[in-house]
Amino acid sequence: MSQAGATREKVRGPARLLPCAPRGLRREQAAAYWGVSPTKWDDLVTAEQAPKPRICDGIKIWDVRELDDAFDALPHDGAPPKGNPLDEL
Repeated sequence: MSQAGATREKVRGPARLLPCAPRGLRREQAAAYWGVSPTKWDDLVTAEQAPKPRICDGIKIWDVRELDDAFDALPHDGAPPKGNPLDEL
């Protein structure tokens, strides 16, 4: 096997089907994107600290752009609390 072939990893899962990152994420993916468990994710959405999903044919899908905006609005550790991050969206 050539050196280039030896360093190439086989792409599996949805990444092999998509030429780019997805715009929408399902619940587990959105939670992982923020670095929290799906249960904590549900709590954050209920508390309106994370955005609510969009609905496509009955499927809940979170918009990556909205996730980024809401995450950017979260306070840093030790910073004084701000208003609800979703008020700005």
